[in-house]
Amino acid sequence: MRIIKKILLTLLVIIVLISIGLFAYVFHLKPKYEGELQLKNLEKETTVYFDDFGIPHIYADSEKDAMIALGYVHAQERLWQMELLRRIAPGRLSEIFGGVALKNDKFFAGIGIEEASAKAIAKLDKNSPSYQLTQAYLDGINQYLDEGATPIEFTLVGVKKQKFTIKDVYNIFGYMSFSFAMAQKTDPLLTDIKNKYGVAYLKDLGIEGEFNNTRIKISKEKTEEYTEISKSISAMLDQSPIPPFVGSNSWVVGPHKSKSGKVIFANDPHIGFSQPATWYEAHIVTPKQELYGCYLAGTPFPLLAHNRDYAYGLTMFENDDIDFYQEKNKTGDVTQYQTPTGFSKYEIRKKTIKVKDSLDVVMTFKVTRHGPIMNDLMERLEKKNPIAMSWTYTREPIQILDAAYGLSHAKSTTDFKKAVSLIAAPGLNVMYGDAKGNVAWWASGKLYRHNEGVNTHLILDGASGKDDITKFLDFEQNPSAENPKWGYVYSANNQPEAIDNGYLYPGYYLPEDRAKRISGFLDAKSDWDKEAVSKMIYDNTSDVAVGVVKDLILSLDAKALSNKEKEVIAVLKSWKGTTNLEDVAPTIYNKWIYLYLKNTFEDEMGKENFNLFTGISLGKQVIANQIKNENSVWWDNIKTKNIKETRKDIVSKSFHDAVIALQSQLGENISDWKWGKVHTVEHEHPLGKVAALRGLFNVGPFDSPGSNEVINNLFFGFNDEGKYYTKGGPSTRRIVDFADVENSWSILPTGQSGNPFSKHYDDQAEMYNEGKFRKMKLNKEEIIKTSTKLVFKPRK
Repeated sequence: MRIIKKILLTLLVIIVLISIGLFAYVFHLKPKYEGELQLKNLEKETTVYFDDFGIPHIYADSEKDAMIALGYVHAQERLWQMELLRRIAPGRLSEIFGGVALKNDKFFAGIGIEEASAKAIAKLDKNSPSYQLTQAYLDGINQYLDEGATPIEFTLVGVKKQKFTIKDVYNIFGYMSFSFAMAQKTDPLLTDIKNKYGVAYLKDLGIEGEFNNTRIKISKEKTEEYTEISKSISAMLDQSPIPPFVGSNSWVVGPHKSKSGKVIFANDPHIGFSQPATWYEAHIVTPKQELYGCYLAGTPFPLLAHNRDYAYGLTMFENDDIDFYQEKNKTGDVTQYQTPTGFSKYEIRKKTIKVKDSLDVVMTFKVTRHGPIMNDLMERLEKKNPIAMSWTYTREPIQILDAAYGLSHAKSTTDFKKAVSLIAAPGLNVMYGDAKGNVAWWASGKLYRHNEGVNTHLILDGASGKDDITKFLDFEQNPSAENPKWGYVYSANNQPEAIDNGYLYPGYYLPEDRAKRISGFLDAKSDWDKEAVSKMIYDNTSDVAVGVVKDLILSLDAKALSNKEKEVIAVLKSWKGTTNLEDVAPTIYNKWIYLYLKNTFEDEMGKENFNLFTGISLGKQVIANQIKNENSVWWDNIKTKNIKETRKDIVSKSFHDAVIALQSQLGENISDWKWGKVHTVEHEHPLGKVAALRGLFNVGPFDSPGSNEVINNLFFGFNDEGKYYTKGGPSTRRIVDFADVENSWSILPTGQSGNPFSKHYDDQAEMYNEGKFRKMKLNKEEIIKTSTKLVFKPRK
């Protein structure tokens, strides 16, 4: 008995010691929110107040000191995220994830971001404030790297710490720019459809901008081969540990449209969900500068921000800034390709990719006058027809660092506009409002034109020169509006009005659903306040979907409906387009839409291309428009011989199949088919894909309101399962009211911290899901009352 007691006592002691050790380890990993620390290169003591949601409010005597502190506190919350982001563009994910990331690395290593970054850095003015402050920010990151706790992800994956440099900053901006682009997902697919079935099949896809009826108003007043590119790049971005940028809403209400007579600014950039979330918020105060901003991991200047004088944010322009060119090899000599002036030798580049627990991979690829040959970067793309990618970001001078600095340090609308003009890529709608009553938006990007008749949504002829760029537009010709007479500006990734003498600029614009809803709201009301704007930014209604339902019902064979199907139709007829948790109609609608798309397009496209199609802007644009065309060539199922299906056939079959599927999935009782049961969101950490780690790293799942292309754009992909897993949505919702700027609002999808042991890892998740907000505090007295205090002192 004594022996058993001793064994039990020994086990108990071991368990206690392990628990104490584990507790000490976890405590050691937590971010430091109070106390004192010494930092090198600080000139004077700098104080950081962390408010009740972990937002740092940095008070410093100089901006250099503030940036060192920012780099340190940003790193202690988001070092893992910084590490992943800086590795994507140069192709260095395989170093930590092994061969599973090799395809991703080969592609990004080959498209030229790293080379473009090096070229831009070589031209930087080392004495400029943008450069000096960036170095101070990197200094703060690297001091945390040397002295702070090692994130648990580094330990689990086995990442060796390496200093951050300005090249990492540029590579991060480069990846961000590529994820904004859409041509790489769309042009090769369209080319294959055209080559396989003819031009008639493109007419119903709206590639000439004909579906974009709600356009942003401009004011100057004050073969299967090609689709391998689309499928490969789409899959890489979807599987990336860092999500792509995909959409966004923003509107700025001018003084004549607000109750207070002051500007109200709203912005919610749409980005794929991940954990940690995209943005890190920070408030910096120095004697010469104050700014409350949202920062990308590893970048020194915020892309979304405000202070007491002005506010700015962005949406994706969705312009076409990538062109693909079919090159032509010289007969008998694959080292040369044809150009308008004769044959030219391919530039040959070699890169070495290090792979964890394996041999290094040496890749060799070709580059033409247009850009890198995609066939060398993708395993399944045949070599015989070389396709080159011409991308504005790597072709034009990169001034993104000076642009981001300029946006965050502007002293006037003129300064701000000048900063916007420095951005050649990505294409952005940069939104602006200020305390003086000005509202504006400018489309950034180096825009250009081709010869008349060249369709840039298709693979172009690289050999003759007839499809090359013929003209670059001056920035003043870019779409924009400054203090328009209608009293507001907005953007929802929709087509802008024509520019450059009636030229409708090509792009991959999203359907008019959100644009129509936003402009309808803003036109109808002239007494906006912060509360009304907060309801609008969380709006879950689609007016367009209601019209689509009417068209679908009119196309049905009404005589063939069962009693159960008539009940389902009754639910749809009474639907107001809402996508709230308790609604039934959106569950029916989305199942019907999916099956209508599948039965209409999959026979021609094949399964993989169809899945690609439904995930890009084309698949979204087509829904409200193709259904109206009774003579569309797509209605006929090419796999059924001697039968030519009609619109009524396809729509009716899709509806019958939808009802059967919903009964099987959710039961016979229609009232049980609630949207919240099938539309869910889980914020996935890269390591949360491992089942044993999911509970530690992932946030959720939650039943989710919203849907594709409503203002509260919580978007998803279709599948046979009938579950709509939210891929992304508003990466933040911000409302800046210049009538009460100290109490402006924000919310993040999960939390401020990327450290799973911080209380701020997920403390905003439920608020976000419910459409609630928290303050972006500017009042120092209030900040001190609600914050912990961390003091950085100069190290002597």
